[in-house]
Amino acid sequence: MESGLGSNNRNERQWVFKDDSWFSQFRNGFNPWMARYVYALIFLVSNLLAWAVRDYGRNAFPEMEKLKNCQGGHGCLGAEGVLRVSLGCFAFYIVMFLSTAGNPRMYNCRDSWHSGWWSPKFGLWIALTATSFLIPTFIVQIYGEIAHFGAGVFLLVQLVSVISFITWLNDCCQSDKNAERCHIHVMLIATAAYIICIIGIILMYIWYAPEPSCLLNIFFITWTLVLLQLMTSVSLHPKINAGFLTPGLMGLYVVFICWCAIRSEPAGESCNRKAEASNKTDWLTIISFVVALLSMVIATFSTGIDSQCFQIQFGKKEARAEDAVPYGYGFFHFVFATGAMYFAMLLIGWNTHHTIKKWTIDVGWTSTWVRIVNEWLAVCVYLWMLVAPVILRWRRTTSEAV
Repeated sequence: MESGLGSNNRNERQWVFKDDSWFSQFRNGFNPWMARYVYALIFLVSNLLAWAVRDYGRNAFPEMEKLKNCQGGHGCLGAEGVLRVSLGCFAFYIVMFLSTAGNPRMYNCRDSWHSGWWSPKFGLWIALTATSFLIPTFIVQIYGEIAHFGAGVFLLVQLVSVISFITWLNDCCQSDKNAERCHIHVMLIATAAYIICIIGIILMYIWYAPEPSCLLNIFFITWTLVLLQLMTSVSLHPKINAGFLTPGLMGLYVVFICWCAIRSEPAGESCNRKAEASNKTDWLTIISFVVALLSMVIATFSTGIDSQCFQIQFGKKEARAEDAVPYGYGFFHFVFATGAMYFAMLLIGWNTHHTIKKWTIDVGWTSTWVRIVNEWLAVCVYLWMLVAPVILRWRRTTSEAV
């Protein structure tokens, strides 16, 4: 009897999921695809709140100076204010992670909790954010140190997601079904990618290494060029034969990271006349800040729904059940939780004691080196994904021969 009722309820939810309007699906909690946009909106609002606390906290939130833990505003505004907002956001997504992780099926209680119950969840998010301003300063400082590690985990997950997408695209284009049809498109995309990479490297030499004394920037740019050549050589090796597309797209990725790293260098350097932290705030600075903030939210969103990349790269992809969740709920919330740590590090320049100017994001020598290391790590992961299958085949052949 209970089984029959459960089946009827499930069929009813499937019917509503397919035939109801998007607003009804959102209100009743039937659409996990719609839910991810709401979580992204919560994440964006947390980002904007952290920025407001950092840049305009004293004018916008004067009541915070009266709080016991704020020490006249120093403990709740500026960099520490960013950490407090980040902590509240992190706590919200960790709660969601713990309550939805490991759920393989739709149309059950945990699926309903993920996709609906918005009033309690909005209240939970607001309560956790407000509570973060009431906890002692030393706890916030401990969280700030942990956030360095969490932000690194986010960058690693994002990196694997990007590389997974590039290799997936290449595999689709090289498959027997699409090889002839995609051949010209692949060559055009790969050629365009290499041209953009070379132009980007030349412009970085012009903009960020105008003098021979700019040794550090020259090293960053030249080493990026060397890595591009290395990725292409390995990809074209006869035993790997991955083609031009993947190293070309990876080249775009590492050139972009190198450009962001050099732009993160502090203003006033003779080798960085186009620094992100300019001495005056103009419309271009504001647009750059908004674009960087939105890009970070979009990157977190797109990475969060890409849990399949880890199954493809590090395990066997299982057959998908009819009522399987469309994406890993636990992984989705885990990415947003680490993303909360990441946006805190961007807004304070990866330094809890760093004073950062208004309308700037991810500026400072620490930010520069984090991005450079991320670039090198991306190349290492990509090369390992190319070389690992060859090594495994060789070891398997050797063991069978013995």
